[in-house]
Amino acid sequence: MVRMFRTSDGAIHEIQEPQDGCWVALTNPTATEIFEISEQFQIEVDDLRAPLDEEERSRIEVEDNYTLILVDVPMIEERNDKDWYGTIPLGIIVTDKMIFTICLEDTQVLTRFMEGRVRNFFTYMKTRFILQILYRNSSMYLRYLRIIDKKSEQVEEKLHFSPRNQELIELLELEKSLVYFTTSLRSNEAVLEKLIKLESIKKYPEDTELLEDVIIENTQAIEMANIYSGILQSMMDAFASVISNNLNDVMKILSVITIVMSIPTIIFSAYGMNLAPSGMPFSSTIWGFLIVILVSIAASIIAALFLSKRNIFDKAGIHLSEQYLLTEKGEEVIL
Repeated sequence: MVRMFRTSDGAIHEIQEPQDGCWVALTNPTATEIFEISEQFQIEVDDLRAPLDEEERSRIEVEDNYTLILVDVPMIEERNDKDWYGTIPLGIIVTDKMIFTICLEDTQVLTRFMEGRVRNFFTYMKTRFILQILYRNSSMYLRYLRIIDKKSEQVEEKLHFSPRNQELIELLELEKSLVYFTTSLRSNEAVLEKLIKLESIKKYPEDTELLEDVIIENTQAIEMANIYSGILQSMMDAFASVISNNLNDVMKILSVITIVMSIPTIIFSAYGMNLAPSGMPFSSTIWGFLIVILVSIAASIIAALFLSKRNIFDKAGIHLSEQYLLTEKGEEVIL
């Protein structure tokens, strides 16, 4: 889809034909639209297609009659009825007379400009427009990072009561989002550093403060992404250790139960051998069977008391009353 905008009388208007000082917005354009734009404005087809590749890296390329700026912008992706976060490329092509933006889908970075909700926005002021897009982009990263932080806190609260796979998968998805954000923000930082030195994009004194704000916002987003990523990784490691410890405790208890139960098993196995009845203890009395059962039970009790006095149960961290945790639904979950 190709849409064209131009500001006049302090407001933005959508136009039907390209004019000097206008903004041409391409959203997931078709091959026909790309070829038409390429022929009409002498822009390479590969440069128009580059932002449509999700794996395209952020960069700046200077051609004879235009400059291509590629940055990564945050986006929301819905999977399994939940919102997750990722990044997609956004291409900005600046010519002498107009500016082009190319993106794979509608992004909130550009929506505010199309709706005229950005102050001091003029399509013919191309340098300021670029900086405003980059500033809006960094602000969106900060906004999504705060949402990710709140989501991680909610998942952490659930994990305290129900360490199930679902919550761990959610933490993994949030970690993936932070990895995407961190990588994209660092690439955008390199683009900003090159943009400062770029001579093909004119710099105006009145835009110096805006450029500094863009750099500050991007740097803050990088720091926040690193902090949240470190916290999330530590949280996942901690809960993985908790689950591992709980599993070890269960295995210890099962081992203790196996030891206790092996005593009567050995006794009963001995009486199950094909030997002469006269050689077996208590075989000559009618109470023999009962005596063997009682001896087996007594031996098991003694073994259990011995292990208990050695604090085997306490070392395992197991008390039957502590084996169950109530989830938020009131279900009992064995750890």
